[in-house]
Amino acid sequence: MRHDPGTATSQDHRDATEIATAAGEMLLDLQVDLLGANRRQDELQLIADRSANDLILQQLAVRHPDDPVLSEEEEDPTSRLASRRVWIVDPLDGTREFAEGRDDWGVNVALVVDGVPVVGAVAVPGVGDTLSTSHPPGLPTRAPWPLIVVSRTRPPVFAAVMAEQLRAELRSLGSAAAKTAAVVTGEADIYIHAGGMHEWDSAAPVALATACGLHASRMDGSALRFNQPEPLLPDLLICRPELADEVLGVVREALD
Repeated sequence: MRHDPGTATSQDHRDATEIATAAGEMLLDLQVDLLGANRRQDELQLIADRSANDLILQQLAVRHPDDPVLSEEEEDPTSRLASRRVWIVDPLDGTREFAEGRDDWGVNVALVVDGVPVVGAVAVPGVGDTLSTSHPPGLPTRAPWPLIVVSRTRPPVFAAVMAEQLRAELRSLGSAAAKTAAVVTGEADIYIHAGGMHEWDSAAPVALATACGLHASRMDGSALRFNQPEPLLPDLLICRPELADEVLGVVREALD
């Protein structure tokens, strides 16, 4: 399907949702089969990563043959840097959690236009439906006290200090998809990550978060830019907009 290279269409939003959902459902079935077969964890991870990647790339090749795709599981296509439209995907976000039989893994499918993620689908099939920019939910009701979600394996060194200063509860989850979904649905109020990540980890979560009216930025408050020559992002903050200034202030104090 050909598009104006500077725009995203309603079909793009539907495609992201359908592709992420299909990959997530396939992975959920595969998780049951692979765990039942008592395969080694590294074998589980490899099979799942490749299977989801193949499904997503095949679908994008049919639906959007002119758009480059940056995927965690593929060699970086240099052509993407000259394209205004680039799909950025993580076929299995939270491979470790998947192989451990947990449910806090997901699938991220995003379309970036001129460096900005404008289309995103975040599927966390183990705990709920696909959340996407096709029909973004509004801001949920705020809990009486904040809940911060951080990485299971690489939480920020200042996470405990932040929780104390914000009088918040701290909880660890596996994937960026699961943590973003928690904020979007109101189960959490703040998601902060400082251990380094790639664009495929965060493009779809950022697209979804901003479409829902949430704050999304670097930890210093600066804007997030995607489709960069090195697809790396050192840190990420997604939170309710009314908490952004306070969170950023606590982070600045912790890092000084």
